[in-house]
Amino acid sequence: MVKEQQIEEDLIKKLTDLKYTYRGDIRDRNALEINFREKFESLNRVRLTNAEFARLRDEIINPDVFAASKLLRERNYFQREDGTPLYYTLVNIKDWCKNEFEVINQLRVNTENSNHRYDVIILINGIPVVQIEVKGLDISPRKAMQQIVSYKNDPGNGYTNSLLCFMQLFIVSNQTNTYYFANNKNQHFSFNADEQFLPVYKLADEKNNKISHLDSFADKFLSKCTLGEMISKYMVLVESEQRLLVMRPYQIYAVKAIVDCIHQNRGNGYIWHTTGSGKTLTSFKASTLLKDNPDIEKCLFVVDRKDLDRQTREEFNRFQEGSVEENTNTETLVRRLLSTDYADKVIVTTIQKLGLALDENSKRNKKKEKEGKETYKERLEPLKDSRIVFIFDECHRSQFGDNHDAIKEFFPNAQLFGFTGTPIFDDNAIYTQREGESGFYKTTQDVFEKLLHAYTITHAIDDRNVLRFHVDYFKGEGKVNAKSGEAITQQAVVEAVIDKHNAATNFRKFNAILATASINNAIEYYKLFKEVQKKKQQENKEYAPLNIACVFSPPVQALDKDGKNAADIKQLQEDLEQEKEDNKQNPDEKKEALKSIIAEYNKQYGTNHSINEFDLYYQDVQKRIKDHQYSNTDYPHKNKIDILIVVDMLLTGFDSKYLNTLYVDKNLKHHGLIQAFSRTNRVLNDTKPYGNILDFRHQKDAVDGAITMFSGEDPGKAREIWMVDPAPVVIEKFEKAVAALDLFMQDSNLLCEPEAVYNLKGDTARIHFIKRFKEVQRLKTQLDQYTDLDEEQQAKIEAILPEAMLRSFRSSYLETAKQLQQIQQQEGEQAPAEVQQLDFEFVLFASAIIDYDYIMNLIADNTQKKPAKQQMTKAQVIRLISSDANLMDEQEDLTEFINGLDWTKGYSADELKAMFNAFKDDKYNKELAAIAHKNGLQTAALKSFVEKIMSRMIFDGEKLTDLLEPLELSWKERRIKELALMEDLVPQLKKLAQGREISGLAAYE
Repeated sequence: MVKEQQIEEDLIKKLTDLKYTYRGDIRDRNALEINFREKFESLNRVRLTNAEFARLRDEIINPDVFAASKLLRERNYFQREDGTPLYYTLVNIKDWCKNEFEVINQLRVNTENSNHRYDVIILINGIPVVQIEVKGLDISPRKAMQQIVSYKNDPGNGYTNSLLCFMQLFIVSNQTNTYYFANNKNQHFSFNADEQFLPVYKLADEKNNKISHLDSFADKFLSKCTLGEMISKYMVLVESEQRLLVMRPYQIYAVKAIVDCIHQNRGNGYIWHTTGSGKTLTSFKASTLLKDNPDIEKCLFVVDRKDLDRQTREEFNRFQEGSVEENTNTETLVRRLLSTDYADKVIVTTIQKLGLALDENSKRNKKKEKEGKETYKERLEPLKDSRIVFIFDECHRSQFGDNHDAIKEFFPNAQLFGFTGTPIFDDNAIYTQREGESGFYKTTQDVFEKLLHAYTITHAIDDRNVLRFHVDYFKGEGKVNAKSGEAITQQAVVEAVIDKHNAATNFRKFNAILATASINNAIEYYKLFKEVQKKKQQENKEYAPLNIACVFSPPVQALDKDGKNAADIKQLQEDLEQEKEDNKQNPDEKKEALKSIIAEYNKQYGTNHSINEFDLYYQDVQKRIKDHQYSNTDYPHKNKIDILIVVDMLLTGFDSKYLNTLYVDKNLKHHGLIQAFSRTNRVLNDTKPYGNILDFRHQKDAVDGAITMFSGEDPGKAREIWMVDPAPVVIEKFEKAVAALDLFMQDSNLLCEPEAVYNLKGDTARIHFIKRFKEVQRLKTQLDQYTDLDEEQQAKIEAILPEAMLRSFRSSYLETAKQLQQIQQQEGEQAPAEVQQLDFEFVLFASAIIDYDYIMNLIADNTQKKPAKQQMTKAQVIRLISSDANLMDEQEDLTEFINGLDWTKGYSADELKAMFNAFKDDKYNKELAAIAHKNGLQTAALKSFVEKIMSRMIFDGEKLTDLLEPLELSWKERRIKELALMEDLVPQLKKLAQGREISGLAAYE
């Protein structure tokens, strides 16, 4: 088996073959700095004194990697000893290929409390920019990732106080598997937390074939010019988040294809990148690279809806602050098109604003003509023959109309590029007809000429960039028609949705959209949900109603036609074909219905929206759907939307990781079907295993046809890739996972029972339990969200592992995982390799409903009932708490508190909360008093000190020293006492912080 040292040596040889200079003499910080000084002076043609270099070094070393990354890419200023200015760069920022590339290995950097050793580092002009950590074939690359993050979180690490602060990329490999990711501050080794903090990529070629072997990876990624280009062009510094992004391979290939097409003036083209693949970042990078192309007059990024205009501008400005401004109207757009200001070279606009400027017959142009003023079109004449680049977002939609033709006619030298997740082919071609002309069908290729790069949903699912789908073709209970495309009664749909919603959304952790066939249907559904839920509440006081909202565009003809609102709505409806058509019939009725819906929305959510400012209402609805990401403790459920009823809106262009379900009561096909389904498949973590579709129109043929059409490659395998396994297959996997757990426990001479887990001997046995039960829980989480399980299947799942036993096993998992996690934290690299590599997916064990408020209400409910009528005993409530990761931090206190309660005495939830807070305060005061007594301090002084720390969330060692002043100790005795005191305080403070970071505490651990 190839050892780590051999892999490292082979890599260094490969890099020297790629013309890197190997510097075996650079093994410590001093040698690194001497080499950097030499390269700096050569690049900037200067000789610094020792004092000047020391000052320069101290100025450029920055613990903030984002600030250091900006410094790396900019021209900077330094004042020399004689007062003269030195304008310098750290690298050749105009031509990164012309920098000096070196490779070093086994660099050692001492930290405040340990020594770090780095396998391989690539230097550009003496600056460390890429770190490569290798592991033997028998060790997962995740171990190397964990080591990197562990080094970075070590106090006083080299990434914050040496030239390593400039590190841009990390690469980890065990030779056969290679990954890379960007450097960022506050990184965590967490792949399954509520958010994925560490996006990790695999390299792929232009055809999306993976390049995993380190040797092939080096050839493709680490050649000097490619690496220089990657760092200079294809990393994005996100100003608003102070974060570095490295573009994915397919994004880079798309940008290169567009830039090359423009450079060679090869006409138009389109990019087929699936929904959810990050098209906005790709288009942003393409447009910013074009900003520096002197042959291009303007670059316009064109969207087809006002809400997408706003969304795109926000995204562009997130990547680079102030990169694009809002075009409030057509006049602003025309003025910016004519501007020679560099800031106006890239413009985001809607196709409607552009169309109005170029349409001689538009009201605005006619008005100007009547007033004897130049029309917009006449003012734009100087640009007519300029080379302008148009990049169209989702080019399958309104770009097929008159506005698109007007752009091509007015700007004959323009180049047009389209992005789409769902191209138009012959089978789903759009019928186009101009007045007085015969009609014809248009495909994406007809409009944009050639495909430049493809990254289909098949590729994205394979890369885990988007999720698979689970489609439940609703059959009902023999009382509904299951013919394809036929509607069933709305009553049956509402009852089914209410019945299945908790399962589909993991007990409301996620939310859903109900897509309806018309505005009238949407209004009827909205009313019916209210009626059915009101009846349910009357029948069952404990029924928690779903929060239902509804949105559709108002009829333009029923609004003030001269007002801005009407113009905005007309623009919005360009891509809302069904709504535009529906609003022609009985517009006043629809207006009144929408006013009523908005009024009830205001009452529910405490807002003040009106139909006359529809866009603000629409924005609020979108934000509220996205706010589902917050726990009910942070953001009460009453503020959230469980189900949003729509017709056309939000079925394209809207992204939310916490939207996982689509209820379908409208006929969908081709690109419309894929776009709608794709609202549900944004990746979050293992609690969201797939996008859930509950289809009430039984459109299996339409789904199969769309999958075949948009699979990209090998349509025969597309269904297998796109769709999750049917329930019987997952039930079989679940049964095998439980059997494997049972066999493991038997091999350990234990019964397969939750209590027996605590009798497992040794870390290895506990690790095996963690891995086996995690698989059981993962499969159970999948099954819990299947909406098509029949009674027989549900009974089988319960028989395989009863829910009560599953909950007890969850408790055993959490206890065992906490113990192993403590070993990881306390022993670090001295911990056994298996323990170091263990991933604790606590998110799999966290329920959206079992939180602090839920437990208090549960206790109140059960203590107020006579023992004979109690649903849960004290022991059962404690077991419930111990089985849910949400309550890990408070489990000990809650258990102790509940054990002390008189279960026969009735309490209200508010009384219990006040009692629990008093209990915690009393316990906290007693613990502090004990620490004070142990260390010879006044309790009041210690409490004051701790409260200052907690209020500021920082730790200042001098304050602790001040606290020890009354003891009249020597310096050495005081330091010993300080460390002893901190040993007592750290757990207490961490407990009080409940997961929040207190900088400085780690140094005392």
